[in-house]
Amino acid sequence: MRVGFVGATGLMGHGMAKNIQAKGFELSYTLRSESDRVEDLDAAGATRAEGYAELGRTCDVVVICVTSSADVEAVVAGEGGLLTEPRAGLVIVDTTTAEPSSTRLLASRAAEVGVGYVDAPLTKGPAQAEAGELNTMVGGEDAHIDSVMPVLQAFSAYQLRTGPVGTAHTLKLINNTIIQAFCAAMAEGFAVAAGAEMDPRLVHEILSQGGMNAPIMHTMGNALDGDYSGMEFYIDNARKDVRYYTRLAGDLGTVAPLGNAAHQALSAASKLGYGQKFVPELVNAAAELNGVELGAPEE
Repeated sequence: MRVGFVGATGLMGHGMAKNIQAKGFELSYTLRSESDRVEDLDAAGATRAEGYAELGRTCDVVVICVTSSADVEAVVAGEGGLLTEPRAGLVIVDTTTAEPSSTRLLASRAAEVGVGYVDAPLTKGPAQAEAGELNTMVGGEDAHIDSVMPVLQAFSAYQLRTGPVGTAHTLKLINNTIIQAFCAAMAEGFAVAAGAEMDPRLVHEILSQGGMNAPIMHTMGNALDGDYSGMEFYIDNARKDVRYYTRLAGDLGTVAPLGNAAHQALSAASKLGYGQKFVPELVNAAAELNGVELGAPEE
């Protein structure tokens, strides 16, 4: 089986592509921008395709790991996209955090030319991508999922089938928004504590003694001491994901006040210049927004 990959230089994509290749699949990839992050793939025998159309024409499966639905739409259905002259039996696997409405539309267009479509967004981070230990949510027709499952298992340790195409992306947006709402609440709580002339680390300490004791809580708490490595995910990407969620909720007629609040918190951080910093830096954005210092108050 030849597997094509779009996004092999990304924080997540590189590890995914590396593990697909390591599991014995022939790998082809396209470069969206020049990078030395594919040198190890080349050394192991990967081939570089001239463009998306070539991947669609020569591969059995093409995995996409890019930033947004607009990016996916260009890769799949844009000029020179995967659907230009696709190989018979091609299945596209979209691991991007994307809008379900766009996913369903692309799947419909793919079906018109005999191409399968699976949405398979991810959880966990770059370290787990490099280790082949991601979690994957998978939506689509059973036959298409079954055909690509060996590829998914090459880079993920856990696969959750969610239903028809688009449902995996829906679940991913819910997952991400819940996480981001929690992170924003932690950052806000730290700022309120600092505003009350208390050490915000006391918030982290008391939460760690009860039912909120969880890795993500410690990730935000560690940010108080300048460690932002617990979530290698850019605030602008988080903002995009939550915006997709609020738009989905609006389309469904669902009341989503917390999703909208999380989006505003992320948007404020982005406006302050934190967009290309990791999510734990929400603590610094909240402190700057409120004019407080996060260090322990002087005695």
